[in-house]
Amino acid sequence: MSVEMELPEGSLLALYTDGLIEARDQDIEEGIRRLGTVLARPGHSLEVLCRLATESRPRRAPRDDVTLLLVRTRSLKPTQVAQWTLPGDQTAAREARNLTIRQMTEWGLDGMRHPTELIVGELVTDAVRHSTGPIGLRLVQHEVLTCEVFDNDAFPPHPRRARTAEEDGRGLLMVARLSRRWGRRLIPEGKIVWAEQDLRPLTGGPRTDM
Repeated sequence: MSVEMELPEGSLLALYTDGLIEARDQDIEEGIRRLGTVLARPGHSLEVLCRLATESRPRRAPRDDVTLLLVRTRSLKPTQVAQWTLPGDQTAAREARNLTIRQMTEWGLDGMRHPTELIVGELVTDAVRHSTGPIGLRLVQHEVLTCEVFDNDAFPPHPRRARTAEEDGRGLLMVARLSRRWGRRLIPEGKIVWAEQDLRPLTGGPRTDM
């Protein structure tokens, strides 16, 4: 089951397992109130709130595993997002790279141009190879630089190690190498494959240590 809702900027969303709020000698409603009190403290980072929430549990061992995921909503200025629709053919990757180069210059991120160009080119090439129809490309500059590629194929991409004589098969491994993390999520129209890079000074070269 999926649910859609609108949340104001700065909202805090907490996803957790029973082990965080249940105890042998404590009512579950008391555990929920305890967690709500901790998370209602303004001005703390998500990391601090996670620590405070887990430390507020009774000291005895929980009956279940404890998992807590916190998300805080934020809005982006229009100038922080750039998006385009590309043709689903062999010209898409070249056009995507050219658009990326211009956007990196506009954002003052020339030091990130080369790795971002490579990531975008590989993701768009993969989308063209495995889907039909237009390809969506979006770049988002916030706490990190995020590249998102949309296509109408729901099949999840998997990196594989190509043999020495093979020309294909190395794209996603290179994306993983150049980005801090990457992944995919399904949408009703297909999927989005994304990759994140740490923002760095203009003189920074491409990062190759994962």
